[in-house]
Amino acid sequence: MNNFMTWLQEKVMPPMAKVGNNKYLVSIRNGLVLTLPAIISGSVFLILGNIPITPWLNFIKPYEDMINVAVNGSFGIISLLAVIGIGYELAKALEVDAISGAGLATMAFVITSFSNKHTLNVDNFSSSGLFTAIITAFIAVSIFSFFIKRNIVIKLPDGVPTAVSNSFVALLPGFVILILFWVVREPLNIDINQVIQNIFHPLLFAMNSLPGILVYTLLVSVLWVCGVHGDMTLEGIADPIFLQFLAANGTALANHQPLPYVTASGFSSLFVNVGGTGATITLVALMLFSKSKTYRDLGRLAFPSALFEINEPVIFGFPIVMNPLTMIPFIVIPLVLATMSYILITIGWISAPSAMVPWTMPPIIGPLMATGWDWRAAVWSALELVIAGAGYYPFFKVAEKQMLAHETETADKAEAK
Repeated sequence: MNNFMTWLQEKVMPPMAKVGNNKYLVSIRNGLVLTLPAIISGSVFLILGNIPITPWLNFIKPYEDMINVAVNGSFGIISLLAVIGIGYELAKALEVDAISGAGLATMAFVITSFSNKHTLNVDNFSSSGLFTAIITAFIAVSIFSFFIKRNIVIKLPDGVPTAVSNSFVALLPGFVILILFWVVREPLNIDINQVIQNIFHPLLFAMNSLPGILVYTLLVSVLWVCGVHGDMTLEGIADPIFLQFLAANGTALANHQPLPYVTASGFSSLFVNVGGTGATITLVALMLFSKSKTYRDLGRLAFPSALFEINEPVIFGFPIVMNPLTMIPFIVIPLVLATMSYILITIGWISAPSAMVPWTMPPIIGPLMATGWDWRAAVWSALELVIAGAGYYPFFKVAEKQMLAHETETADKAEAK
C-alpha cells in the first residue's frame, strides 16, 4: 500500500497538478462561473413551472410560454456567456487587456454562429455551442496576446483615456481575428460549430455513459486522497460537458420531452458526493457518536460544513489524505453510489438532474430540487446516506480503536509526569 501511495504521489500527482494549473483549463473553470447566475435563475423558473402538483400545473399552464421565455433566455445563452467569461479570464491569465479579450472572443464566436444562409443561428448560443465557445475564446485571445506581446499594435498618445487607447491596441488583432473566422465560415463555407461538435461527440458520449462517469468519479477521489482538490482539478475538462447536459435536460423538461442525459451537472455533486466528495458526511456522523474524544470534537467541528457539502475539515483533519485505511471507502463508496444512481435514472425510477441548484445544497433537499421535485430522488438520497454510512462503519471502528489506544497512551504518559 505504501508503494502504491508513493507511486501516486511521485508519478501521477505532478502531471495532474500541472493539468489543474494550466492557464487554459483554469480560464474555462473560472470563465464558466459567469454562466451560473443565468442557469440558477433559469432553474428557479424551471422548478416553479414543473412542480408535480396537479392543481398547480393546471393553474400554471396558461402561463407556460411566458415561463419558458425566462428558461430559454437563461439556458439559451450559456455558450454566449461562457465565451465572454472564458475570453476575459484567459486574457487576464495571459496578461493582456481582459475586456478586449472578452470582446474579441465574443466576436469570433458570433461569426461561427451564422448559418449557410448567412443568418445568425441563435441556437448556437445555447448548450450546443459550448465547446465552440471554448475553442473560439482560446484562438481569439491567443491571437490577441500574440500581437500584444510582439507590440504589433496601434498606440495612441499617453494623454488618451485608457479605455480608448485599449480599443485601438486591440484593433489590429481584432481585424485579423475577424478575417480568420470570416474566411473559414463564409468563403470556405465550414460550419465551425458542427465540426467542433463532431470532434467532441465521443467525449460527450463517454461522459454520459456508466464507464465514463465511473472513471471521472475514480479520478476525483484518487486526487483527493493524494491531497489534490480533485473536483477543482477536473472542472476545466468536465464542467463544460456536465453544464451542456444540464442545459439540454432543462430545455427538454420545459418542452415536456424526455431528458436526454443522465450525468448532467448535479449528478456527481448531489447523487455521488453526498455531503461532500466521498460522501464524508456519514463519516462525520459516525464521529459525532464516537467513543474517542478526538473524533467527537472533530465531528462537531466538521458537521456544519459537511451538511453543506464542504468536507475539507474531515478530509485533512481525520485525515483521509494519504491514509491507507480510509482511502478504501473514500474511493469505493462514490463508485457504488455512481453506479446505483446511474442505473436508477436510466431505468426511470428517479429523474435526471434538470435544474441547477448550488452544489452546497444539503443532501435530500438538493436532489429533490435538481430533479424538478422528484420525491424519489429525495428518498434515494436518504438511502445513499445509509449505504455510505454502512460502508464507512467498519473502517471507522478500526480507526477509532487506534485513536482510543493513542488517547489512553497519551493520558498515561501525562499522569506519569
